[in-house]
Order: sequence, then C-alpha cells, then structure tokens
Amino acid sequence: MADDSDTTSFPPIEPTSFDLIIIGTGLHESIIAAAASAAGKSVLHLDPNAFYGSHFASLSLPDLSTFLTSQPPPSLPISPQNLVSLPLQTRTLYSDVSISKSDEIEDERRYCVDLAGPRVLFCADLAVDLLLKSSANQYMEFKNVDECLIWEGTSKEFRNVPDSRSAIFKDKRLDWREKNQLTKFFKLVQRHLGDEEGERISKEDLESPFAEFLDKMALPPKIKSIILYAIAMADCDQGLTEIKTEVLKTKEGIKRLALYNSSVGRFPNALGALIYPIYGQGELPQAFCRRAAVKGCIYVLRMPVIAVLIDDESKSYKGVKLSSGQDLFSQKLVLDPSFIVPSGMKNSSSDILQESSVIFGSKNINQKVARGICIAKTPLKPNVSSCLVFFPPRSLYPEQVSTVRVLQLASNIAVCPSGTFVYHISALCEDAIEGKKLLSEAVNVLFPDPSISPTNISKEEHDNLEELQPTLLWHALYIQELSMGSVGSVSSMPMPDMNLNYNDAIEVTTKIYQMIDRTPVVRIVML
Repeated sequence: MADDSDTTSFPPIEPTSFDLIIIGTGLHESIIAAAASAAGKSVLHLDPNAFYGSHFASLSLPDLSTFLTSQPPPSLPISPQNLVSLPLQTRTLYSDVSISKSDEIEDERRYCVDLAGPRVLFCADLAVDLLLKSSANQYMEFKNVDECLIWEGTSKEFRNVPDSRSAIFKDKRLDWREKNQLTKFFKLVQRHLGDEEGERISKEDLESPFAEFLDKMALPPKIKSIILYAIAMADCDQGLTEIKTEVLKTKEGIKRLALYNSSVGRFPNALGALIYPIYGQGELPQAFCRRAAVKGCIYVLRMPVIAVLIDDESKSYKGVKLSSGQDLFSQKLVLDPSFIVPSGMKNSSSDILQESSVIFGSKNINQKVARGICIAKTPLKPNVSSCLVFFPPRSLYPEQVSTVRVLQLASNIAVCPSGTFVYHISALCEDAIEGKKLLSEAVNVLFPDPSISPTNISKEEHDNLEELQPTLLWHALYIQELSMGSVGSVSSMPMPDMNLNYNDAIEVTTKIYQMIDRTPVVRIVML
C-alpha cells in the first residue's frame, strides 16, 4: 500500500463528481472501468498502490514482499458538512507468509512475478475473446506455454500430457491398448461436440460425475487421471464419496475438453492451447486500464481512499474522502476486495451475491488458496522454457485431496533474468496447515536436495544429476483468502480464484457490471 504522507501535495482532482468511482485496479475493476467508459460514463479509477493490478499484479520481489506483509489501515476522517464519513477499513487477505532467499539471488527488481499465479490463457477462452473485441489486445503480447506435464506418484516421474490425437500416437509411454482407448474417447467427445453422425453422450451420462463416465469408458487409472486433472483440470479428488467441493459433472468436463481442443491451432503463431503474457499476468488488467483511459477514464495511483461519504438523513452513498483531504462524489462506487463495505449505510438496490457458484463456479468460498513462488537456476526439462505441471490428488502423499498446479516461466517471457526460471504454485486448501503441506511437498519434488541421491550410481552420474536438478534461489509461500462480491451503490469485487484461466472471472465481472449498470442485455464483450 502507498504511504499516505505524500498525498497532501497532490493537486485536486477535477472534476469532483463522476458517474462511477472505482478503487483498485485488479482485473474485475479494470474491466468494469473499460466497459463503463466505453458506454459513455464518467469514471474515476483510483489505486492506493504505486502499481496497476492490485491482487492480479505482477511485481518485483521486493514489492511482492511488501505487498504481502504490509496492509496499513486508513486514518480516521473528519466528517464534512451534512454528510457522515464512514471509515473505509481494510482486511487481511494474505496470511502465513514465509519468504526465503539464498545469497546467489541477484538484482531482485529484475524479476516480475504474479501475485495470483499460476495462471494462463487458453487461446479460445473468454479473456482472449474480450481482449480481441475490446481492442485491448493491442497493448499485450504473448508466448506459448511449451509443454504440459503430469506427475506420476507411483513411478515418481513427470510425463507429457497427451492432450490431442497426434500427441497420443507420439507418446511412447502409452501401449497400443491405451492409445486405442484414449483415441476412442476423444473421437466420442468430438462427435458429441460436432455435427458428425454417430454415437453421442447420453443426457443421463452428461449429468453423471465425470469420473464415473470415464470409468464407464473403461479408461485405465493413469489415463483417467490425465483427463480429470491435466485436461479437464479438476481442483480436487473426484474419487472421494464425500468430496468437499462440487463433483465435476460430465457435461462440464466435456465443456473443458472442448475449450482445450478449440484452443489448439486457433492462432497460426500459437503452437499449443495455452499462452502467457510477456511481462506477466499483471499486463491483463493494465490493458483494460489503458483501454478505459482512451475512452476518458481518469487514473490516479498512490491515492488512498479513507472514507465513504453518506447522507446524514437517508444514509445513502454519496462519495468518498481521499487521504489528501479532498471529497469526491459519484452515483456508484466499486471497491477492491481489500476494503470492507462500511456498515451503517443504506446500500440501495443491494444484491449480495450469496451463492459461491455465482462468483467461483464450483469453488467453495470457505476454502483458501495456497500459493507459492520459487526461483531456480534450471528448468524441469532441458530446453523447455515454459511448462504447466499437474500434481493430481494423492500423487504427492496419501492424504492429498487437492490438485497442485505449477507454471514454469523463463527469461524469454521477460519475467526473470537469463539463466533463471520462475515457478508459480497453487492449490485449494481448507486451512494454512494443509496449504503449506501441499506447497512444501510439491517444492520437494520440484527442487530435490542434490545431496540426497541413489547410492548405486557412479560419481559422474551423481554430478550430472546434481547439475540437472533445479537449484532453489528464492521462494515465497503464502495463503490467500477467497471472497465473494456484492453489488449495490457500493459494490465489492471478489478475490482471484483458483482457476488457471479467467473464464469464471470474466463471467462474474459481466454479471456484476450488468447489475451495477442496470441496463438490460449489456455485454462487456461489446466494449
């Protein structure tokens, strides 16, 4: 957060009245700013931080450490005439932060790491569609994610994910029977999604658990695991009878496979299904901020808002008080999830989005996200700059319920100096104890201790093994809270979810914007 002490020297913001004031430049807030500006609304977009992105930001290592560990509360305001000032309090959304670094790490400001990673874009997902239709894509560049790997707990090794028919035939670890079974399954999915004549998936099967449907297709356990956790990307163990989150239904599983399949080959210069923005995921909210600025939105960073102004009689929202002392007024206010919507006010037309399915799809709002960032000298595989890695449930230890996901990035994406690699790790968890264990077990696999190696190898083999193992230079582990959004005169945005892509975030933002704007059939994609 920015220091309040230097804001008194800021020149007054003109004008002083807007249709919409937005605090925080996270993805949800930035898309709403772009949509409202494009619709002709007057928008003021503030951020107490010195950078764009809020909880979706990409930061240097020192800035990340500061953001995770310091969340100062605002000062108490003075009430203006005829209005009541309600202090705008912040809440702690990150906990159990642990950061460790070796002496070998150099120039920490040359790194650019994602606060809410790992995250990628599918070439055919809603975020890419929105970037293209809003022309925000002109502010971004992307690189391919080279490979997808899955950890096999039984054999203790990584293997490539055969995510297409061509990949199936090239995979030497699959025998002919497994290749035929997997090919048959993908053909059925393609027939179901396309116009080809032949067998379709029944309505009964579509409503059944996806794991049960894969059993019905007689797929072996390791193939089933690849489809569930590395292609359909289920968050938690789908084999549990009392699963803590929603069971992934076949119709949703097929939808995810369709997204994966339609992403392959959508763009001639993108070889696979997945892409990642150069300079980090923080470029995504910045692109929408730039689009909003083109349409007339006013931006002010390093400007904390310390209070909400309400009418003394009606208790309805009127405006905000800045730390500089200036009062600003608007019809609606949108808050970054760091802020608590003040009690004691009448939040007109307030529709709290109670169902977690509205905000996070199948995610449980009572859960948390364990996140980790690691920096190492070497990649997981030689000559692979970027890759996505999946640790399915129970592959790390018997009690593991959540899928652990890892994204490896290199200097060709401009997120780290040459010769180093950034690893983003995440998993859903019930509490910090479970979350830290999930992260620690994954880190132990990714960065094994080179002093611990098989005893029946030669000295030369030991030296080669030690050279190939990633050397951990720096790492941060932390627990991020999930939060719901609320809509009214004062609206609050949700926190980044566990998803690898932005589909749920785009759908939620569209719904929130429609409720704020109160205009029927308003589509954010028509920015």
